[in-house]
Amino acid sequence: MSSRLRGNQTKALPVAHALSQYRPMRTLTLTLGLSALIAGCAGAPVSSTTDPASADPATAERVDALMRDYAGTGPGASLLVVRGGQAVLRRGYGLAEVESGAAATPQTNYRLASISKQFTAAAVLLLVEDGKLGLDDPIKRWLPSLPKAADAITLRQILSHTSGLIDYEDVMPPEFDDRDRQMHDRDVLRVLEGQDRTYFAPGQAYRYSNSGYALLALTVEQASGKRYADFLRERIFLPLGMRDTVAYERGVSEVAHRAYGYSFEGRWTRTDQSPTSAVLGDGGIYSSIDDLTRWDAALYDDRLLSDASRRLAFSPHTSTDLADVAYGYGWRITGETLWHSGESIGFRNVIVRYPQRRLTVVLLSNRNDPEPYRLALRIAELYLPAAVEAGR
Repeated sequence: MSSRLRGNQTKALPVAHALSQYRPMRTLTLTLGLSALIAGCAGAPVSSTTDPASADPATAERVDALMRDYAGTGPGASLLVVRGGQAVLRRGYGLAEVESGAAATPQTNYRLASISKQFTAAAVLLLVEDGKLGLDDPIKRWLPSLPKAADAITLRQILSHTSGLIDYEDVMPPEFDDRDRQMHDRDVLRVLEGQDRTYFAPGQAYRYSNSGYALLALTVEQASGKRYADFLRERIFLPLGMRDTVAYERGVSEVAHRAYGYSFEGRWTRTDQSPTSAVLGDGGIYSSIDDLTRWDAALYDDRLLSDASRRLAFSPHTSTDLADVAYGYGWRITGETLWHSGESIGFRNVIVRYPQRRLTVVLLSNRNDPEPYRLALRIAELYLPAAVEAGR
């Protein structure tokens, strides 16, 4: 496995993004009307504790059977099921740190990888609400050192992966081949300053872009006057009570209850960091299922983002490289679900939300296998009949 593995690069995930290709934009046809999807995102209370009346032992046993690959003495996972505003299942499997034997729990913090993008998108939308950013702002208004090829690229296009920006992982300088040398968001900018080309004319196609979300993090810094990690903490994490969630910076911040990433190479080997792990905007946030319970609740009402901002985030702005998947701002949209995967060397995660049914499944893991998306869907199926009643 390459040390540069990210959330958009895996052959196992059925919705992987082929970075060597792009799909021209086309008219979107969704299996669920947009108005119905957005209507399902309004007003639901939350509890971060398991509702005993909803924790059906038989269902929990079936979930445990599905999660058996994560149990035992290897790297593990934490699983959350929220139904009708209640965390009906929250538990850990296996180990957060193999060497010490520390168990995975609901409080264990995992590197979210590309699930971080929904927080970057939320940060941009907050600054739009503040009047400090405009979605149609040219990226060069905020990052003028970008080359001429970026003249026509807007924040709106970057949010939906339709900018055509060159992916920094394809043009990383050789000094970052050493795992001890890590790129940061400003290094991404410096690399792109030397790339006076795009994959396609901005706005004309879709191509998943880690580069774009790194530039959005820098834009948040420019517009807010705050460090990106500080902005997230002050405007998103602390207001929502996500006290252990952090945009991790080695030597600056610490991760409480931290899970370390592992890959299986004949045995489980710690592969916690790669040359790209320090880039924050596209994948640098650590969080737990307990904190993500609070994040999920905030996506149903205006405690963080206005109705208009949430509508923008959850709307299908472009088709993707798969016929049944659209992209919003930091969210993929498939039928009635809003979801996103997140993968980095040693971590594989997914969040799947059924807003109309008030059902969410989050699976965070500190291992390179198995692939979690299909598993999360199978777990969701166990709760969907009751979720229909909870959503009424």
